[in-house]
Amino acid sequence: MSEWRPDSWRNMPIVQVPSYPDQNELKQVEEELSSYPPLVFAGEARNLKAQLADVSAGKAFLLQGGDCAESFAEFHPNNIRDTFRVLLQMAVVLTFAASCPVVKVGRLAGQFAKPRSSDVEVKDGVELPSYRGDIINGIRFEADARIPDPRRMLRAYSQAAATLNLLRAFAQGGYANLLSVHKWNLDFVTQSGAGERYQELADRIGEALSFMEACGINPGEVRQLQGTDFYTSHEALLLGYEQALTRVDSTSGDWYDTSAHMLWVGDRTRQTDGAHLEFLRGVSNPIASKVGPTTDPDDLIRLIDILNPSNELGRLTLITRFGAEKVETYLPTLLRKVKSEGRHVVWSCDPMHGNTLSATNGLKTRPFERILQEVKRVFAVHKAEGTYAGGIHLELTGQNVTECTGGAAAITEDGLSSRYHTHCDPRLNANQAIELAFLLAEALKEEREALSGTEAA
Repeated sequence: MSEWRPDSWRNMPIVQVPSYPDQNELKQVEEELSSYPPLVFAGEARNLKAQLADVSAGKAFLLQGGDCAESFAEFHPNNIRDTFRVLLQMAVVLTFAASCPVVKVGRLAGQFAKPRSSDVEVKDGVELPSYRGDIINGIRFEADARIPDPRRMLRAYSQAAATLNLLRAFAQGGYANLLSVHKWNLDFVTQSGAGERYQELADRIGEALSFMEACGINPGEVRQLQGTDFYTSHEALLLGYEQALTRVDSTSGDWYDTSAHMLWVGDRTRQTDGAHLEFLRGVSNPIASKVGPTTDPDDLIRLIDILNPSNELGRLTLITRFGAEKVETYLPTLLRKVKSEGRHVVWSCDPMHGNTLSATNGLKTRPFERILQEVKRVFAVHKAEGTYAGGIHLELTGQNVTECTGGAAAITEDGLSSRYHTHCDPRLNANQAIELAFLLAEALKEEREALSGTEAA
């Protein structure tokens, strides 16, 4: 392949790119961003890659989740805290129930841009450019709001920096201390079935910590219990922003995209001859790619070889998104192809995007039962193929929203509009996310027991 540079993607075909009316202003903003401090550091990205190598080897599990699209309007420390708290709860459920280390990655501090199926949106006979995320244009259906504005990148950077600062404080400043496991429940979750199960599990963890203390081990002095590693990720869609935050690591000489620890390419932008793969192949961050029903097995191998030519453990995660009814049709072929070619990847399941539908009131939703079915079928296929289902990728929030139907709370289509706040796609609320975590823990425990039995044999 040709020599890589941070700007070599500009010579490649590109899709899902906004049309900025003032190219000089765009250039000025990108130059200004390139002088800003990094948001994350190369050493952090290397640590994540090492942990993902354990996932690839079947020794850990990847939990990746957060907002479908971060917004400027909903930016608030309480929203960040509550989403972080839900991910902590899910991780505790998975770790305790499945006896498995969990790698925690948020869709936070950078998930501002969204791909669109159409360049335009039509309402009541009026046609305007599509909303592409707050980093590009505004969600209001008005002509001036939909004009791409490059200065929005500067606001996105500032919001990402503030979000990362808060996340680091939560992760290492005491909030994530396992001694606080009882305090993590959100008020609206406490009285639910998922909340009750979580409280029971928290009681068991509390008993285990008390036992440790009785044995002379002070849990408050155990470093692993005092905090947690927490990483950020987003779709690398707006390549001008990504290039502006790409730096050479002074210790290794390698290039890193310092906008996030982990970056992924979407189903609409993973062309093997396209700009997005060209950019991502040159940065040393852990990389992921969405994989869907349109993925050709041979093209997938080409994509893997572009993004991970040295077949490095932990470098590449494949996030499958099919829809519950399509898993058995498409996933086995891809698993067999990658396995037969000897490629090292993390296999993660996105049960959200393939299960989106329109409710009778016109709102987009995702039935919880279909989300659950995709997870179950993905685990079953991996078990049948002798491969490891190593992760889950979810759009979720700590807010008490009503965007996905079903779950123990039994959200109906009629009830969707009561607290429907998403800027783009429907998200699981905390009740649904924790309920899913318990169901996922059972599947993960069975998978790991089967894997241990195979290794023993």
